[in-house]
Amino acid sequence: MIFKAVREGKPYPDHGFSSRDWANVPPRSVRLDQLITIKRELALDKLLDEDSTFYGDLFPHVVQWDGELFLEDGLHRAVRAALQQRQQLHVRVLDLDELRPPKRPSRPRPETP
Repeated sequence: MIFKAVREGKPYPDHGFSSRDWANVPPRSVRLDQLITIKRELALDKLLDEDSTFYGDLFPHVVQWDGELFLEDGLHRAVRAALQQRQQLHVRVLDLDELRPPKRPSRPRPETP
């Protein structure tokens, strides 16, 4: 198994990050088997295109949500890395768990007579 799971669609809320915002997120190494893809289909022509990242970010974009790592952008680069027998990939990780406001503990309601 290359990825932890394959699903269709984002389970997390829209983060509103632009390309410029992503550029400020430092890359880090992540194991491919920790990633959950949010796209079920892959375009073979893009996978085989050596210039596919020419106009984009060199690092795939990953969103951390509820402790899981979702591969938002860079599926082709991740599959290419797997085909090259690499188990890790340098990605930019946006930690939405960290940005989410903390949950308040629920207060017991006073009993009404």
